[in-house]
Amino acid sequence: MKEKLERDNLRRINLIAARSTRLIAVILIVAMLLCMYISKMDAKVLLIAFSGCAFAALIPSVLINIFKLDTKHYIRVIVVTCVSIIATVLITVLGTHAYAIVLFPIIMATLYYNQTLVLFASLLMSGGIFASNVFAFNHRDIFIGYPAKSVEESMMAYAVPQIFIVFALSVVAYFIVQRNAMMINSAIDTQSTMSDNQKGLIFALSEISESKSKFTGEHIKRVAEYMRVLGRASGFDEEYVEILATAAMAHDIGKLMISEDILEKSGKLTDEEYQIMKSHVLYGEALLEQCPGELMKTACILAKEHHEKWDGTGYLGMKGEEIAYISRLISVCDVFDALTANRSYKKGWSLEDAHDEIVRQSGKSFDPAVVRLFIQNFDKFREIHSKMPDKQKY
Repeated sequence: MKEKLERDNLRRINLIAARSTRLIAVILIVAMLLCMYISKMDAKVLLIAFSGCAFAALIPSVLINIFKLDTKHYIRVIVVTCVSIIATVLITVLGTHAYAIVLFPIIMATLYYNQTLVLFASLLMSGGIFASNVFAFNHRDIFIGYPAKSVEESMMAYAVPQIFIVFALSVVAYFIVQRNAMMINSAIDTQSTMSDNQKGLIFALSEISESKSKFTGEHIKRVAEYMRVLGRASGFDEEYVEILATAAMAHDIGKLMISEDILEKSGKLTDEEYQIMKSHVLYGEALLEQCPGELMKTACILAKEHHEKWDGTGYLGMKGEEIAYISRLISVCDVFDALTANRSYKKGWSLEDAHDEIVRQSGKSFDPAVVRLFIQNFDKFREIHSKMPDKQKY
C-alpha cells in the first residue's frame, strides 16, 4: 500500500510538472512574437531559439501524458533538465532580460520534495550559466550578450552573481524540500497504516460473520480470489484488483446482524424470515458507509449490491447499469461459490453444473459481459475452488 501511495503522489506531481511545462511552451511562443516585434535581433535566430525551447518544454508532456510514464522516477530528472536547457538558451539569447529564468529549474525541482534533485538542478543551471556567458560573449554580433570587454569580465560581472543567486536559492530550497519530504512521508506512512488497519478490520469482521456458519470462512477467501480473477480480466490495474479482493471479503458483513437460527435454518425460510435475511445487505451498507477511504467505500458498495440482479429482481430492485460494475462481478463470484459449497441446508453442486447455471442466467441474474469473463476464466475458478475447500467445525 505504501508503494501505491508513493506512486500516486509521484503521478500527481508529474502531471503538475507537465501542465507547468505546457504553460511555459505557450509563454515562449508569445515571448517570441513579442521579441520579433520589439527587438532588432535576427528573426531567424529568435525563431530557432524559441522554437527549440518550446519543443523542450513539451517533452515532459509527451512522456507523461502520451506515453503514460507518469510513475517513473526518472521523469523528474528529464523535467528539470528540459527546464534548465530552456533557461540556458533564453539567457544566451536575451541576456539580462531573461535573468529571472535561471531560478525556474530550482523551483521545478522543489515540486518533487527531493533534495538530491535540488542539488542536481543547481549544478545543471550553474553549468548552463557558465556555458551561456562564454557562448554569448563569443557571438556578441548575434545575441544581446553582456557589455564586457573579455570573457573573464563577463564571468565576474554576470555569471558569478547568477551562479551565487542559484546556489543561494538552492540552499533555501534544500531545507524547504527536507521539511516537506518529512511531512509528506509521514502522511504516506499514516495513510498506509490506516489502510492496513482497514484490511485487518475487514478480514476480522468477515471471519466473525462467516464463523456464525458451521463452516469456516473459506467462502470469503474464495470469493475474494474469484474477484481477483474477474478484476484482472476486466482490465483493472493491480492496485485496484487488490482493493477489490479485500473489499469482497466484507460482502456478507451485514449477516452479523442476522440471527444464527435464520442463517443456518435447514428448511425453507418463511416470508418474514426471508425479509430479515434480505436486510443483511442494508445492515452491511450501514456498517460501512461512514468509514473513510477507497477500500471501505468499495466494501460498502459490494455489501449493499451483491444480491442485485441484471433484470432487476434482486433484493433492492436495482437493474442493469444501475448496479455498480464491481457489484456485477461479485454477484457471479458469490453465486458460483454458494452453488458449489456444502451447507447445513443443502449439498453443493458440481463445478460444471454451477458453471452451466451461471451461463443460463446470463442476461437475467447476471451481466452478460461479466458472464463472458467468467466463461473465459473458468479454469482459474476451478483451481481456486480445489485449493480452498470448506472445513467443517465439527
